[in-house]
Formats: sequence, structure tokens, C-alpha cells
Amino acid sequence: MRAHEAGTLHADLGSNGPSWLRTPDDVNALVPILWPKTVTRAASGAIEVGGVDVHRLKEEHGTPAYILDESDFRDRCRNFRNAFGGAEVYYAGKAFIATAVVKILVEEGLSLDVCSGGELAVALRGGMPPERIGFHGNNKSVEELTAAVEAGVGRIIVDSFDEIERLTQIALKAGRRPRVMVRVTVGVEAHTHEFIATAHEDQKFGFSLAGGAAAEAVDKILADDVLELRGLHSHIGSQIFDASGFEVAARRLLSLQARVSEVHGRELPELDLGGGFGIAYTTQDQPADPHELAGDLLRIVKQECAALHLSVPHLSVEPGRAIVGPAVFTLYEVGTVKDVDGIRTFVSVDGGMSDNIRTALYDAAYSATVAGRASSEPPILARVVGKHCESGDIVVKDEFLPADVKAGDLLAVPGTGAYCRSMASNYNHVPRPPVVAVADGTARVIVRRETVDDLLRLDVG
Repeated sequence: MRAHEAGTLHADLGSNGPSWLRTPDDVNALVPILWPKTVTRAASGAIEVGGVDVHRLKEEHGTPAYILDESDFRDRCRNFRNAFGGAEVYYAGKAFIATAVVKILVEEGLSLDVCSGGELAVALRGGMPPERIGFHGNNKSVEELTAAVEAGVGRIIVDSFDEIERLTQIALKAGRRPRVMVRVTVGVEAHTHEFIATAHEDQKFGFSLAGGAAAEAVDKILADDVLELRGLHSHIGSQIFDASGFEVAARRLLSLQARVSEVHGRELPELDLGGGFGIAYTTQDQPADPHELAGDLLRIVKQECAALHLSVPHLSVEPGRAIVGPAVFTLYEVGTVKDVDGIRTFVSVDGGMSDNIRTALYDAAYSATVAGRASSEPPILARVVGKHCESGDIVVKDEFLPADVKAGDLLAVPGTGAYCRSMASNYNHVPRPPVVAVADGTARVIVRRETVDDLLRLDVG
């Protein structure tokens, strides 16, 4: 299966394929929804980002490398901040966190969610004011909770009765009154992969609303009067494209809010609807605009509060992927091109599942393009694979690349800002790639490439 007639391309792939590829010329196209805003294809045919072309990036920083378009990242921070107006936007650090990223978040006026002691350390190192930090996690250790209390983080999202007791004892010992929110499992089935759906009943996060555990957690915190209960929190999943699930979640959270008002005679001042806003990995994805999302969520909350005779609480949301995901692409070099008996063409790159586990873990779909040049050759259907000793080491399952794709070509995969570096591993003892931020013609390393010496330094023999 080498060259395909242009008119049959979509039929070969079925509904999951990149249907925008209709003619041979399209192998050079960059679909704007998939790429950072400053990415263009120069007259030479090479991709440029922030005024720096990929050949220079390859020469100075090697491959594979995560390339962050800093102006795009900043624009997305501002878009969410402006769209949600008076609401608070917490960037979800689990998507990707580094000291340089935290500094940008501070400059752009965002707050930050962390979910481990390590992420908290990076947040503080980057200068995020502790009161603008939220701390997530279903099994926070005594050490992590102690660090959060001592740092004075703005809110700890409690996730279990064990944690409430643990945090209460830490607070009493420290003479502090930490602010907390109760994570509520609202029973919403988000239309996403089962591993990243987080609000249905059969999973590890939060207190069940239907089973009464959420109300019991609220009652306990208010009765003990050691922790300062600020409000309720939910997170329904990831890669979500509309507000329907959030509408159900908000309605159910606010029903519990009304019960707190009735039973305890007080209204909780905050409400967090979580994040999980989707991005485009292929042209099949149609993400919602932040302003559209904000309008829908704010309308839903106001309407429900009016119906329940509640004051409108201070709303917060937690986008991570939606901010950093589209702002990054991964740059690879092709090592081999193998046509397997007309069945499939495998294009092997110098990274793989160690720098992007999402295809293997979630069956995630990605796009790719030859980045170092343009081509007038017709497209072929290819599978982009990595260098690891696994048949499942797939970067892009199906993509049309020019028929002359060859060893030495640079290949770019967009939409890799969220979770790829965060979930990267040293499988096969492959050092993790660097993160290179590009803006205004300048490229700077914000996370350096690991070396073999780094790997051996931890191996104490």
C-alpha cells in the first residue's frame, strides 16, 4: 500500500482518518486548528515557529524535542482569564509544569492546581503565590499535606474521610486553619476514555453524592470546625467538547449547596466545576471556544442558583490541556521507512512511547507532517512509530505523508503539550527530551534534555 488515488483517501481510513487530505498538495498543508498560532510553513518548505525554523531547532537542540510556542501559550492563558471574567482560572499543572511555565502563569494572572508534593515544589519555585495554589489528589501523604499547610496554599481539595482526619490533625498541630473544598463525585458519565472519566461512581476520586458521602464529609468538616470549608468541587473528565456534562454537574453540586444552606444555615462561597476542556488532535475534533464555554457555565450556575434561592458562589475552573496542549508540538527525525509487503508503511522516528504514551495508553489519535521541507509527491497512508521494543509503540496510527518521506526527514506532531512530557518515561533507558520555548526569533531550553549520565546517576549499583 504505497500511493493512493486522491479521491479514495478518506474511504481507506474510515471515519477516524484525517479527512482533510484530498489532494497530493495537501501533504504540505498546516490546518490552523491543530498547530500553535505562530507556526507557518516558510518559502523554503520548512516549518517555522516564533520566527525559528525546525532545522535550526534540530541543530541547536536535537530531536526529539517538545517545542513550546510561548506567545501561543500566553494567548491561551489570557483567553481563558478574559473569557471567565470574575471567575478564577486555575491552570491544571498535571498537564505540564515547569518553573518557566509557572512564571508565565504568574505574569498572566492565572492560579495553579497541583496534585503532588513535587508539583507543589515547582509551583513555589516558580513564584506562584501560595494563596493562588490548589492541591488535588486522592491519596495525599502526611508529608505532602504538611508541606501544603506550611506553605499556606489557598485551598486543599479533600478527597476522602481519611484525608479529612489526617489534615485535621496536621492543622491542629500547626495551629493553622487550612481552606478546603470537598471533591464531589456527581455521577456524570463524560463521553471520554474510561481512564480519564472521573465523575462516575465506580472510580477512585471524591465523595459520592448519590450515596450520601459528600453530605457526610461536609457535615464532618463543619462539625469539627478545624478546617475552613470554602465550597464544593467536581471534575467530570477530560477531552470534553461541550457544556452538557458541566450543566448536570453544576445542578447536582448546587443541590448539595442548597442542602448545606438549609441544614447548617450558611452558604458556601465557592464552587469549582473542574476542567477537562477538549482540544483538536485531528480535524475530527471541534473544541469549544473559551468564551462560549464561559458563557454556558456562568449561565448554568446563575440559573440554578436563582431556582434554589442561593447566592451565586465564586466560580473557578481548571483548564490544563486546553491551554498548553495546542501550544506545543514534538519534533522528531525519521530513522527508517519500511513498506511491509504492501500492508502498511511504517515511518519510524527517534522517540515514541517514552515521550508520548497517550496513543498506547488511551488509543489517542494524533496528526503529523513532514516539517523540514515541502513535497510535490502524492500522499501515502503511513503509521508513525517509535524506536522502542513494543509493537504498540505508535505515535500516530494513521496519517498521510508524502510518498518520498525518507530517513533524515524532520517530522512534527502537533498537540503534544498536555501530558506527553508529564507522563514521559525512560523506557528502554531512553533519556527524556527537552522542552524548548520559542518566541520572537529566540529559542530557549526550559527543561533540559536528560543524558545517559542522568540515568546512571540514580543507579547506585
